[in-house]
Amino acid sequence: MSDPRVAAVPVTENGEPLVDVRADGALRCDDSRTDPVGAFACLRSGVVDRLLHAQVLLPDGLRLLIVEGFRPPALQNRYYEEYAAELRTAHPDWTGAELRAQASRYVSPPEIAPHSAGAAVDLTLVDAEGIELDMGTPVNAGPEESAGACYTLADGLSRRARLHRNTLSDALTAAGLVNYGTEWWHWSFGDRYWALMTGRPTALYGPAHLRGVDRAG
Repeated sequence: MSDPRVAAVPVTENGEPLVDVRADGALRCDDSRTDPVGAFACLRSGVVDRLLHAQVLLPDGLRLLIVEGFRPPALQNRYYEEYAAELRTAHPDWTGAELRAQASRYVSPPEIAPHSAGAAVDLTLVDAEGIELDMGTPVNAGPEESAGACYTLADGLSRRARLHRNTLSDALTAAGLVNYGTEWWHWSFGDRYWALMTGRPTALYGPAHLRGVDRAG
C-alpha cells in the first residue's frame, strides 16, 4: 500500500452509502470487533452486493464470515501508528521510507486505507454450524507472528488450508473483489488499490464517514 502508484490513483466518489451488512441476516458477522455504533459491520452498498454474490458461489454448506468492514479514519490512524511504533522499536536503523514501506505491508497508511473508504472487508469462511475453516492462520495474524503464512500465496500451508484459501479466492474474485496479497483475509472493491490492480482510471470510493463514528481521541 506504500507504493506511490496507489496514492496517485484519483478518486471519483460515487456517493454510495455505508450500509450495515447485518441488516437482513444474509451475511454472518463476527462480533469480536464490535464498536458502539456498529461501524465494523458497515460497507459500501456496492461491496455488500458483491459479497452476497460471492457467497452464492461458495460450495454448499459454506458461508462468509465478516470480521471487519468500515474503519473510521481516526481508528485507522491509530492502528497504523501503533504498528509503525512496534517496527521502529525493533528496527531503529530503518529510515522513514523503510519504516513506511514495512508498516504498510500489514496496515495501510491512513490517507489511502481501503477500510476507511468502506471498500475493504476482512473475512473468512465458516461451515453450516458457524465454525471457522482452517485457513492456515487466524484473521489478522501479522507477518512476524505468522512467519509469513498470512501472505495469500504463502508456502508451507497444509493442503486443507490451501484448498480453503482457493475456495474463498475463487468466489470473491468472480464477484469482482481483489485481494491484498500480504493478507489472505483482506478483499476490496472500489478503492485505490482495487483500481490499480484492475486497470481502472479512478477509484469509486474515497474516505467515508459514519455519523457518530469518526471521532479522534
